[in-house]
Amino acid sequence: MAPDLTSPDLSGPAEDGTSYGAGRPYYLTTAIAYPNGAPHIGHAYEYISADALARFKRLDGFDVRFLTGTDVHGQKMQQTAQAEGIPTAELANRNSDRFQSLQERLGSSFDRFIRTSDEDHKRASEELWKRMSDRGDIYLDKYSGWYDVRDETFYAEADTEIKNDAGERVASDTGHVVTWTEEETYFFRLSAYQDKLLELYEAQPDFIGPDVRRNEVISFVKGGLTDLSVSRTTFDWGVPVPDHPEHVMYVWVDALTNYLTGVGFPDDAVTFERFWPADLHIIGKDIIRFHCVYWPAFLMSAGVELPKRVFAHGFLFNKGEKMSKSVGNVVDPENLIDEFGLDPVRYFFLREVSYGQDGSYSAEAIVSRINADLSNEFGNLAQRTLSMIGKYFDGVVPAVADLTDTDKALLDRADSLLGTVREHFDNQAIHLGLEALWSTLAETNRYISAQEPWKLAKTDLDRTGTVLYVCAEVVRIVAVLSQPVMPESSNKILDLLAVGDDRQFSAVATRLAAGTALPKPSPVFPRYEN
Repeated sequence: MAPDLTSPDLSGPAEDGTSYGAGRPYYLTTAIAYPNGAPHIGHAYEYISADALARFKRLDGFDVRFLTGTDVHGQKMQQTAQAEGIPTAELANRNSDRFQSLQERLGSSFDRFIRTSDEDHKRASEELWKRMSDRGDIYLDKYSGWYDVRDETFYAEADTEIKNDAGERVASDTGHVVTWTEEETYFFRLSAYQDKLLELYEAQPDFIGPDVRRNEVISFVKGGLTDLSVSRTTFDWGVPVPDHPEHVMYVWVDALTNYLTGVGFPDDAVTFERFWPADLHIIGKDIIRFHCVYWPAFLMSAGVELPKRVFAHGFLFNKGEKMSKSVGNVVDPENLIDEFGLDPVRYFFLREVSYGQDGSYSAEAIVSRINADLSNEFGNLAQRTLSMIGKYFDGVVPAVADLTDTDKALLDRADSLLGTVREHFDNQAIHLGLEALWSTLAETNRYISAQEPWKLAKTDLDRTGTVLYVCAEVVRIVAVLSQPVMPESSNKILDLLAVGDDRQFSAVATRLAAGTALPKPSPVFPRYEN
């Protein structure tokens, strides 16, 4: 009697029963980078992680809209262009091209790369402003206070200090120099939304992640909110305030609105109604206040539904040290790709760093992950399994004899991976999802070493075929589920297993067919040799 190789139904609930996502919309964004300089490894980390989350959702059957881009407005951009002696628009286009090029080099599967100079974004920003103004939440007054041009952030006196050698005043939390600013500006009644924001955090505890960032935001809001200056007259590189072109919008009003622009606000009602509210904003922890205090307050004022979740990742450190041009430890992400390859770099950062926390990297750590995790744990398992199928079964997927309890336990473990990894990715715990996959690979390597199919082949070819089939199935399932992180490498392994064009997660439940001819195996993850 043939063994039961039927995999359990892993698709989960669906509207039409075809797949977990069943074509349901899912809207994911990164923060839009400020392109006054070249992109660095921190930008690459955000792009890689957001792309992995977007790819995961697509493979899980969702209709994903993935937005990224650049925030080209603000005083800092104008000052940088003046220092270079070029028009601000030229700087914005040149550096935005660099950020878009990096995204493409990283394999980012974005649906739109927005620039806040885009014409439809100007229209969206004006509409949001008008709605807040119509609500009575915008009024004209005079601003006097400290301003950080580098971060485009206002500071109260209590949040600054005289610290550096030149006796300049700096922001207490960043150490960036602040300057005293006085000008007539429009203000947003942020103070009116303090209680509403605290009610939001209480009613929707998952609105902010991870918890440490949620607690930080709640503490800030409970400390009291003051009205926010939302226009400037001392420079003109920005979106003009409707009916008052002598003012330009505060860069964060303009920048945050990009998330609405990306799904058709306000003119494309069909797209907007399908994809808004955003399911997930991925940002760096340094801009959590703008996204979890200002942004929901703006949307409440404008009568626009709030995003479902904002998740803030941590910072990356080079060998435990903060990256600094003066120290000389700033690494170009493209150099890492040239040295180690794209998929290994993507895997390293998403496996090495607990997503949501700060992390450290080094060339030595990358090499260790490549050799231990990719070459040994995954690549070697795939290579020796497929090589033995080639040697003992003429490159044809073997039939399966009786399954032992050990065989069944390993297959059951592999079959449960989709649900486990899905839960981790849905909570933005990417590192834990990868840990679950590699833990199963480690168990499979122990299994093949204990079963010794190279010895079994001399006495029991049926048992040999069963062992190799079980190993091949685990390799297939892990390859399917690792596609979001290593799209090229995982698909090479699926090619070696002669898996068809359907490589969606729903295909995890379809076993390898005995008798399938396989191509000649070749290594996918060679060891890194310096």
